[in-house]
Amino acid sequence: QVQLVESGGGLVQPGGSLRLSCAASGFTFSDYAMSWYRQAPGKERERVAVISSSGRFTNYASSVKGRFTISRDNAKGTVYLQMNSLKPEDTAVYLCYAPVTDGAWGPGTQVSVSS
Repeated sequence: QVQLVESGGGLVQPGGSLRLSCAASGFTFSDYAMSWYRQAPGKERERVAVISSSGRFTNYASSVKGRFTISRDNAKGTVYLQMNSLKPEDTAVYLCYAPVTDGAWGPGTQVSVSS
């Protein structure tokens, strides 16, 4: 059974940092690109970052480029999102996505950026 579980969210002040983790199981993690999405209230779900199966290639939304870094550890079956210089507009539920079966999502982790 495919399972994705995010962790690491929380409340942080503007300019602060958080590191999100997504632990994957139930599929061959190293075979798949992985993505982080976010969804803020009243807004469409947005892809924030994607990383290739090997970890060599990454791509970011323009809104987070230069501030966020996606990485993965295939031995641990985990993908990470390092978020620096956080802004109030980064407030959202952050979700992990794997393109397995019909597409698998984690439940998400809340990130709130506020003073």
